Amino acid sequence: MNIHASNMLTYTYPISHFNTSTKTHYFNPYRNSFKTLIPVKSSVLPVNNSVWIKKNKIETVDEEEVKLRVKYEETEGEKVKLKWIEIGTNISDEQKHAISKLPFKMTKRCKALMKQLICFGNNQESDLNQLLTSWVKIMKPQRCDWLAVLKELTNLDHPLLFEVTELALLEESFEANVRDYTKIIDGYAKKGRILNAENAFCAMKTRGFVCDQVTLTSLINMYSKNGNLQRAEETFEDMKLLGLPLDKRAYGSMIMAYVRAGIAGRGENLLIEMDSQEIYAGSEVYKALLRAYSTAGDTKGAQRVFDSIQFAGIAPDERLCALLMNAYMVSGDCTGVRTVFENMRSAGLKPSDKCIALILSSYEKESKLNMALDLLIGLEKEGIMVGQEASDILAKWFRKLGVVGEVELVLREYTEQEDKSKTPAF
Repeated sequence: MNIHASNMLTYTYPISHFNTSTKTHYFNPYRNSFKTLIPVKSSVLPVNNSVWIKKNKIETVDEEEVKLRVKYEETEGEKVKLKWIEIGTNISDEQKHAISKLPFKMTKRCKALMKQLICFGNNQESDLNQLLTSWVKIMKPQRCDWLAVLKELTNLDHPLLFEVTELALLEESFEANVRDYTKIIDGYAKKGRILNAENAFCAMKTRGFVCDQVTLTSLINMYSKNGNLQRAEETFEDMKLLGLPLDKRAYGSMIMAYVRAGIAGRGENLLIEMDSQEIYAGSEVYKALLRAYSTAGDTKGAQRVFDSIQFAGIAPDERLCALLMNAYMVSGDCTGVRTVFENMRSAGLKPSDKCIALILSSYEKESKLNMALDLLIGLEKEGIMVGQEASDILAKWFRKLGVVGEVELVLREYTEQEDKSKTPAF
């Protein structure tokens, strides 16, 4: 048999037999070892206590106490190993009730965090940032988990809502976007926390998010309610300079800012600008402008806004009519008050107590008692009862005239006649 050299292999070290297991893993004496905490029941300590053994050290833990959420085991400051620890049983009845009300379909990782947040603060060493960081590393949440937790905190009106939201915005797993920042800015604005809202807005821009008209509108609305007209105007101008589309919410927020500042005229100018672009404000904006003119007794301004409401396709109700009547009443135009009242009745609207009170005030001002009584009788026929405000005006007026008893007698006789004729009062 010929043997070719090309088929021969030579080895410079001895070959082990095939049935001999070779050692492939060697112990590294320089490797750091991490050992988890091992619970051991103690026969010396009370039953409620457990003993944790860590590197030949014994630590006593009271399981009835709501302890720190996470145990840290560090070796030479290199790597941190985390272990999630559930809350104990020594919690208040209110906390137990809140935990029991958590949604049934909520995931386990979300419930684990919600339990900790509900009981947060029971331990003096509590650290919210540490808790959320540990939850992210151990539970691996996704955006939907974060949103579920924030939604539940909102429903509970939890005091940690904003802090959790701010920390969540920094987490990669949250996948923050512009709308998330808008929500927290709007939330701060509703609570009147202007500085926090501005800080959140600055943080959004610092992290590379481009603000849109929704975010800036929230800022305008915030400054408007806070009475800071200058900052509201600056933000509104920024929207124009950035070329952002101005919708009815942006215009409406700025109009409300002018109304709150007592400059209804400038607000009406914006309303005219909206009409030219075929953008129509909400009914609350029209009502705010009408109320501003009504309080000031500006009948021309009130009538213009009232007409604009009808041009916008909004059907006036008794409240809007009452505001228009009040504008004429404040200006001393009793004829205008009665005209608005008659037009309202012709349109089939049922007068409110405020409307009746205003028309009675106009009759009192001109000493037209007979017309007032005719009005009351007409309302009685239609089954419309006089309310508290209108009754107070009548009582004061009749006391001045000294005819309280006579009026009561006339009304009583009229009621008896109606009962005899069996005419139903609708």
